[in-house]
Amino acid sequence: MLSSQVRAIVKSTVPLLETGGEALTTHFYKLMLSEYPEVRPLFNQAHQASGDQARALANGVLMYARHIDQLEQLGPLVSRIVAKHVSLQILPEHYPIVGTCLLRAIREVLGEEIATDEVIAAWAEAYNLLAGLLIGAEEEVYAASAEAPGGWRGARLFRVERKDVESAEITSFYLVPEDGGAVMDFSPGQYIGLRLHIDGEEVRRNYSLSAAPNGRSYRISVKREQGGKVSNFLHDRVQEGDSLELFAPTGDFTLRRNRKPLVLITAGVGITPALAMLEAERHGERPIHFIHCARNGAVHAFRDWVEEVAASARNLRHFFCYSEPDTGDAADATGLLTREHLAEWLPADRDVEAYFLGPKGFMVQVKKHLRELGVPESQSHYEFFGPASALEA
Repeated sequence: MLSSQVRAIVKSTVPLLETGGEALTTHFYKLMLSEYPEVRPLFNQAHQASGDQARALANGVLMYARHIDQLEQLGPLVSRIVAKHVSLQILPEHYPIVGTCLLRAIREVLGEEIATDEVIAAWAEAYNLLAGLLIGAEEEVYAASAEAPGGWRGARLFRVERKDVESAEITSFYLVPEDGGAVMDFSPGQYIGLRLHIDGEEVRRNYSLSAAPNGRSYRISVKREQGGKVSNFLHDRVQEGDSLELFAPTGDFTLRRNRKPLVLITAGVGITPALAMLEAERHGERPIHFIHCARNGAVHAFRDWVEEVAASARNLRHFFCYSEPDTGDAADATGLLTREHLAEWLPADRDVEAYFLGPKGFMVQVKKHLRELGVPESQSHYEFFGPASALEA
């Protein structure tokens, strides 16, 4: 438990974090990645280049400082960080590295006059408390995964049983364990961690599971990103019969099972977790509204499958919106997804469970539209692509 003096000192740094937090965290990453090569595989260099990781960490540090008196209010943020960390196998030995670099960055960016010995000591104590909370929460998840039927801890070898091209940009990989055993169950919406060695360099990523659990295999569906080291490796160099190292499924963007109408709103590769959700609910009585946005038909993955499901599932209504349709493309709307589209396609009663996922700009607009259309905030669920904390890809 932190003393009142430590809490007061940490809270006093909030204005500095509000104005200079990103500069501080950018310096933090520069220190850590240059001096501790063992943690480099845990980071996505594209997120480093874009500044996404620095912004994510700055926001997390700021939130922690703001709520240092009421850490329970950090619940959703902590659960998301824990899930990301577990998917990439963040371990207790990584935390001292982060703490050392964070304290150095605070001192070096803010200067000794502001970041006094007293401030550094307070932040060290506060960081150690947070690290302990995360380590404990992550250990619970690791242990539960190891003890679950078909579960495991650490990396497990899976073989690429099948590789299917789903669109001009997305390819699916069907993965079965090399040991011939069962695979653990997961909640639709969750993801797995993947460890690869590309040209002598270790990298880790997480990918949404794009098919409902079956106890035998997993499916991930990967978009080829321009300049993406991992996605291009998977598309071009990983073949059927090859082996991949997987970490157990995790994630807090999960399907709630109830009687409320289910609304799935996705764009681009954001469709992947929604496919698992749709598959899990397709045979029930729950009304489903499936809305997907793509540039055009060439990059629209899984359209045929969704239409096949709709042909036999009376509880499913589906809508497609193309922003840049090609000649001959059939869509329910063209241009960007608007509030008017959603007003028409959503149930008249806004008491729904809505899940949305896609590029950041799309996510911001959908969240705004749903709020304005009366969908309760507590029933509007989303998962941003990209970093959730200091240690993730």
